[in-house]
Amino acid sequence: MGKGTILLIDDEKDLVELVRYNLEKEGFDVIAAADGPSGLEIALRHRPDAVLLDWMMPGMDGLEICRRIREDARTARIPILMLTAKASEPDRVVGLEIGADDYVTKPFSPRELVARVKALLRRRAQEEAPPDVIRRGDLVIDAVRHAVTCRGKAVELTPTEFRILRFLVARPGRVFSRDEILERALDREDAVVARTIDVHVTAIRKKLGRCGAAVETVRGFGYRFHDAPADGKD
Repeated sequence: MGKGTILLIDDEKDLVELVRYNLEKEGFDVIAAADGPSGLEIALRHRPDAVLLDWMMPGMDGLEICRRIREDARTARIPILMLTAKASEPDRVVGLEIGADDYVTKPFSPRELVARVKALLRRRAQEEAPPDVIRRGDLVIDAVRHAVTCRGKAVELTPTEFRILRFLVARPGRVFSRDEILERALDREDAVVARTIDVHVTAIRKKLGRCGAAVETVRGFGYRFHDAPADGKD
């Protein structure tokens, strides 16, 4: 696990199980929703790394879900891959114009679907490569100087702490599991395992002082950086 979280919104139970099996085999975490409204709610709450979205859905069709995901600033940049039985060019164009990044026509090869998901995530990772200097309120991270400041005061972090903090701060609002942080921020370093991520995050919060409140625990899932101004003082 640890390659990312995929939200699958589709009411076909057999297809959901097939896609879940193949994605989990490749190391992805999968969250499934069987109807449009619940799928949209999960997308807004969990902010997954990608959404696989059936065009024809009960309660709310895929185009409307896609539109709403794109309209919300919290989810606007999440990759969306449409799963559709509509093979005509006009239908595909409509989906892409609404905001889908790619589409797969049913029936599809599970291997092709997994490859498309990986390609979407690679492109998005390249687009989201963090700048050398990240500023979030009172917190400044300078990757070139390997320096962190909070309210102008230098903060001394270990290399591992620095990489975890920079990874989270570069993706404000996104929730990441311990395995995802280990995989994507630390490249699965031998000296770090998922259960020690908590120790590193605790140390980061303590060292950051006032800025540390923005590194939030999402119970039952992992961590995120919330860049709203923090209350309180050091």
